[in-house]
Amino acid sequence: MISELCTHDLASGRTEVVLRHEGVVEAPNWHRDGWLLVNGEGRLFRVPLDAPALHPLETGGIEGCNNDHGFSPDGRLIAFSAKGRTGASCIYTMPAAGGPPRRLTPLTPSWWHGWSPDGSRHAYAAARDGGPVLPHLCDADGHGERPLAQGFDHADGPDWSADGRRVWFNGEREGRVDLWRVSPDGTDLQRMTGGDGVDWFPHPSPDGAQVLFLRYPPGTAGHPANLPVSLMLLPQDGGPAQEVLRLDGTHRGGQGTINVPPWRPDGRAFAFVRFVP
Repeated sequence: MISELCTHDLASGRTEVVLRHEGVVEAPNWHRDGWLLVNGEGRLFRVPLDAPALHPLETGGIEGCNNDHGFSPDGRLIAFSAKGRTGASCIYTMPAAGGPPRRLTPLTPSWWHGWSPDGSRHAYAAARDGGPVLPHLCDADGHGERPLAQGFDHADGPDWSADGRRVWFNGEREGRVDLWRVSPDGTDLQRMTGGDGVDWFPHPSPDGAQVLFLRYPPGTAGHPANLPVSLMLLPQDGGPAQEVLRLDGTHRGGQGTINVPPWRPDGRAFAFVRFVP
């Protein structure tokens, strides 16, 4: 498997390969200082855009890092998910340069997906008491966990709108996987996509204009890797979605392509990973 870490500029429509790696790297986040955060083989890596290479980040002995990670709004901290010493996915925070981690979520399993724009809350997917995976929120210090949306067979990938007034997620209900949004207090739940596609991992743009997401072929179960997929853009207030990139033929996508917020901070470009099987 070859992973190609890429950036895509919306204005020019140009895709650039930042790094080509024999092995699996996944889920890029774009730091304001010009580097990308990715994971691979249970570790986190820093990739400078001006001299691309995989530089391991120190995680204080926490192993099993997965593809659910990202930055605080001020860029000073990383939130990341890892099995660590618990044996089930747990959320930690640490300095953006690496260093001693702090465990955020006391309960497992938990998979991080978004930091609120004001820095006060986290959004993540979690399964509790034998129930399905659903979006949850907690305070920045890990306290005050509460479920965000109910009534789904599986709901995942919660990410914040730029103004912090909505949380977007993908939810499975009655055999369909669509994008939804909801207020942080759990009210005003709205379905935002429909049709035959299987829609995952919505990421509102930093300028508040649109939402990037991954569309699988009809009938896809879960969010597997190495399938023909499309990267789509949807107006944040709803409307027809536009295909931005198609990954098929020699390049595939899915799990690891855009699991977590991939936008450049100005909202004019995003990072993603495509795979050569």
